Amino acid sequence: MKKYVLQMIFLFPLLFILPIHSYGESVKADLTSEEIFAERMALYLKTEAHTQIPWYYFAAVDSYERGLRQARKDRPEEEGFIAIYIPKEKWVGEYNPNQDDTNALSISFFEGVGLDGNGDGKADLNDDEDLLYTFAEGLAKFGQSDDDIRIGLWDYYKRDKAVELICGHAKVYKKFNTLDLREKSFPMPLHFNYSYRSTFGDARGWGGRRIHEGTDIFANHGTPVKSTTYGIVELKGWNKFGGWRIGIRDKDNVYHYYAHLSSFEKGIERGDIVEPGTVIGYVGSTGYGKPGTSGKFPPHLHYGVYRDNGIIEWSFDPFPKLRQWEREDRKKKRNG
Repeated sequence: MKKYVLQMIFLFPLLFILPIHSYGESVKADLTSEEIFAERMALYLKTEAHTQIPWYYFAAVDSYERGLRQARKDRPEEEGFIAIYIPKEKWVGEYNPNQDDTNALSISFFEGVGLDGNGDGKADLNDDEDLLYTFAEGLAKFGQSDDDIRIGLWDYYKRDKAVELICGHAKVYKKFNTLDLREKSFPMPLHFNYSYRSTFGDARGWGGRRIHEGTDIFANHGTPVKSTTYGIVELKGWNKFGGWRIGIRDKDNVYHYYAHLSSFEKGIERGDIVEPGTVIGYVGSTGYGKPGTSGKFPPHLHYGVYRDNGIIEWSFDPFPKLRQWEREDRKKKRNG
């Protein structure tokens, strides 16, 4: 009891005399995308050196969290380079009277998680080094192997899907060894005949009343279907609605759904890493029945996109992005 009282006498004044950080303009405002990627990579590599956890796991967690910020209204866009979200009350301690506390000693006293990651004497939630270091220290307690990291991620997120997505992102970053995975591609070769319009939200009747969660791209049977994105094959097989279909998850937690295929590209399997332009299958007219059902509608690709927000997934209209990717592919073709 005496020790507790002495600690309180020492700590209590500090809670109110420490400066309060206020959010200013984003540090990224005047930087190019390449410079932002370089800053992030430097942070990941520094943290890898400290924890012996490979950098691509930190990139994967950061991408997952950035995707959540894009999907949820209750989380602001990150001000710094790191998107990992830790609530103030968790950082400084739920019962800490100073919710802007940056003193590592008082934060620890109130059982907050915030740590000083760069030796400047502060545990600042708005400091990228402190933020990433704090997350990494919690993860490193479980070990450095892939299995250890999966256990640590589950302990942090308490969600199997979060662990699956982050580990998938990590495999993608590891394979391509870069953070710049912005490239996208239209899902069909431009020299093939195809047509499409906005069909998202249209009524569908087979299997019960529902809405159309995607865009139909009509093309000849056997037209190659390409991945629109960097990502990992999350699902492959039969669905009574979509027929032979394949699903690819990108680094922003978006699930890209390709349905009614006549067949898959030889060798493509669940867990494979793909990039924009990778052929994954061929246009068909499968679906609306038991496995192998085909021909109930004209051949076309059903392309859908679904965003994960850390709780649920929902579909959104892919048509604007398809138009954008088609224009960009045509421009690339003209420029050689």
